[in-house]
Amino acid sequence: MARLFGTDGVRGVANADLTAELALGLSVAAAHVLAEAGTFEGHRPVAVVGRDPRASGEFLEAAVVAGLASAGVDVLRVGVLPTPAVAYLTGALGADLGVMLSASHNPMPDNGIKFFARGGHKLADELEDRIEDTYRGHSAGEPWERPTGAGVGRVTDYDEGFDKYVAHLVGVLPNRLDGLTVVIDGAHGAAARVSPEAFARAGAEVVTIGTEPDGLNINDGCGSTHLDKLRAAVVEHGAALGVAHDGDADRCLAVDHAGNEVDGDQILAVLALGMREAGTLRKNTVVATVMSNLGFKLAMEGEGLDLVQTGVGDRYVLEEMKAHGYALGGEQSGHVIVLDHATTGDGTLTGLMLAARVAATGRSLAELAGVMERLPQILINVPDVDKARVGSSAEVAAAVSEAEQELGATGRVLLRPSGTEPLVRVMVEAADIEQARAVAQRLADAVKSALG
Repeated sequence: MARLFGTDGVRGVANADLTAELALGLSVAAAHVLAEAGTFEGHRPVAVVGRDPRASGEFLEAAVVAGLASAGVDVLRVGVLPTPAVAYLTGALGADLGVMLSASHNPMPDNGIKFFARGGHKLADELEDRIEDTYRGHSAGEPWERPTGAGVGRVTDYDEGFDKYVAHLVGVLPNRLDGLTVVIDGAHGAAARVSPEAFARAGAEVVTIGTEPDGLNINDGCGSTHLDKLRAAVVEHGAALGVAHDGDADRCLAVDHAGNEVDGDQILAVLALGMREAGTLRKNTVVATVMSNLGFKLAMEGEGLDLVQTGVGDRYVLEEMKAHGYALGGEQSGHVIVLDHATTGDGTLTGLMLAARVAATGRSLAELAGVMERLPQILINVPDVDKARVGSSAEVAAAVSEAEQELGATGRVLLRPSGTEPLVRVMVEAADIEQARAVAQRLADAVKSALG
């Protein structure tokens, strides 16, 4: 039986894969598992529940709230707020559990459930497994003790969550943004109110697009996966920069004054140098994934900074940061974690800190991002192969070795089995795009021949 929890909670098509019954059952199971783990000991448990604007979030929120309250958990319902806001409020309010309903950058029909532990941190894999096992047991008819009378959970709308979160964001900035014009693309998602308000309170002149969610238009031709409208708006308004969020606003991509994309690697590079200057880049180290551009690695080496790389997924970046006390990490996709101020990727915070660096230095974002040169990167998905053998095939290993010798120190090869599909991802970087394309195609052909 397939595991319900992926690398970022439970996701699926709302009301088909992710039903009200599943949302309610998982919420009950989460309450029971955390109670058994001692999280609720000695006090009445409290959960923070938020969502993005998807229409399906309305009934799924109702199901989650019903499940938690039926298990004796008091609920603070914060409404439409970003995922990092729910994580922050879970910690700031001393709640025992946070629940976010969102499918991030996925299209509108999808939705998801993500649980946060006390303090606003993602649940450990072991707890997710226990929640899933408990849910399946309840679904099979295993009885559970239901509180009655005063023991049932109470539900309260916590409208102060918006202001509390925005005040936190503005309060941690190293400097104000006065004099900057910033275009914000809210992806018609969870940041549609939060991000413009935070930038305005920090002193920026704000132009908005993608900030009119109607429950159906989230991520639709806008946001961090569709930058064309942001590029055009930045140039039209003569803005210093633009920032784009995804549906739940845990990521941020940017464009400079000329409309050129500034990706997560470049944002990390800009923030790393600023934090080093401020003395807040602990151990002079940045954490990124193996998918980060080789240009980022070379730039960090050139600046005398250490780079630690993890598997793909912001949860692995976060685990490495927490384990070794690092302050900054992230992904090329725009998930950036500033651990002193957030327990997860926070797109609004990332955009604010990037803009603050522009304001503090008086330099353009293009100039700041020029600290690294993105090497051409070619990615080919090879479908219908035995992805489990990609690491053990002698034929594939020989092809990789040959490619690495050809590329030398200015290129890189990465073969990675997909976590969700029967395919292998072949990624090649090189100083020359045509060389990268040719090497990637040869490797893809070798993978297909050896594993097909």
